[in-house]
Amino acid sequence: MTLTADSPASPYGDLIPPLTKVQAMAEANRCLYCYDAACVRACPTGIDIPAFIRSIATGNLRGAATTILAENIMGGTCGRVCPTETLCEQACVRNTAEERPVAIGRLQRHATDGLMATATAHPFTRAPATGRRVAVVGAGPAGLSCAHRLAMLGHAVTVFEARAKSGGLNEYGLAPYKMADGFAQREVAFILGIGGITVEHGRRLGADLSLEMLRREYDAVFLGIGLGGSNRLNIPGEDRPGVEDAVAFIERVRQADPAAPPAVGRRVVVIGGGNTAVDAAIQAKRLGAEEVTLVYRRGRAQMGATAWEQELAQTNGVVLKTFAMPTGIGPDGVTFEHTALSDGRLAGTGLTFLQPADMVLKAVGQTLRADALDGLTLAGGKIVVDGGFRTALPKVFAGGDCIASGEDLTVQSVQDGKLAALSIHSFLTA
Repeated sequence: MTLTADSPASPYGDLIPPLTKVQAMAEANRCLYCYDAACVRACPTGIDIPAFIRSIATGNLRGAATTILAENIMGGTCGRVCPTETLCEQACVRNTAEERPVAIGRLQRHATDGLMATATAHPFTRAPATGRRVAVVGAGPAGLSCAHRLAMLGHAVTVFEARAKSGGLNEYGLAPYKMADGFAQREVAFILGIGGITVEHGRRLGADLSLEMLRREYDAVFLGIGLGGSNRLNIPGEDRPGVEDAVAFIERVRQADPAAPPAVGRRVVVIGGGNTAVDAAIQAKRLGAEEVTLVYRRGRAQMGATAWEQELAQTNGVVLKTFAMPTGIGPDGVTFEHTALSDGRLAGTGLTFLQPADMVLKAVGQTLRADALDGLTLAGGKIVVDGGFRTALPKVFAGGDCIASGEDLTVQSVQDGKLAALSIHSFLTA
């Protein structure tokens, strides 16, 4: 049998398939349409969840999608990758009676995918042109969300993106099994379909762009630059062949031809405990690795990956090992020291073991690239902003992973971009 890129059995296919029309209707009818619904309060973008689910139940798919996209223009991505198990679905009242929430994320995907597949025009229209020009640096979730809302409000937006494609981590940093079938680029095209947004690729802050130039040529500037650097382990052997950052590995896989995916090791070790670590581990397994072991220095309760993500890894053949920190990487694998918590502090026990590996993926967090950010105030490795997303520089706003507004999630970045756009609009029209 020949596997296509959109086949569930393919390394590039959906791990969790979309709902059918019948399945979506049945799931939508499980919703109790709560007044003052807890699921809405748990959603960072404030989507009216009961309203969109009721629209699905009554056959109004376009209405459902419009309700979602009015608050979260990347509702399609978030329906795929949002940790709903710790947000809206965790708050669902169905958990109490049935121990199974309404599948809000999958219903959201069903609605937005349906609109994007059938719409002949963009669901939102632009306000009359204001004559104001805004520069957005970074075409990731925060930047695109900000640009879309500004365009809706009548401003002309130029997005500057360092990479060859827009989408940010949606295009380069999410495992293919979560964002299958070229969805990231289809969503970008959908967002830009509102008009009034120009994207210039290959433009990098610190290279051919500076904050001084952007402030001089534009009425306002939004920074949605994300976190471009990666933390190091600072252990011997870290720079050996076969050792790679997990984000770089996922990017290689995503940008490869699905007919010729990158080779992976026979025995892969992933170091880290977040969603990126899980993404890399599952993707390595789906690409043919015989053994994939994810090792984290603390316990499962302290992992950044949710319990659902941890279970997903295990059901896909990934072995989880906890309370072990790497001390060195050699030709035969990674040496780990067992750890333990003592009065809340992590300490090594002195006991070590070798985890065999011919490929090592590091997923120990990302850092802000602070070059070309002269004049901005930084704290804790993030750009400091006020309640209106204003930075220390006049006319310059920021949002997404580069600021400390919440968890580093796509849904939070989209909300930052939307709220920053409203703040910029108030600034421009004051």
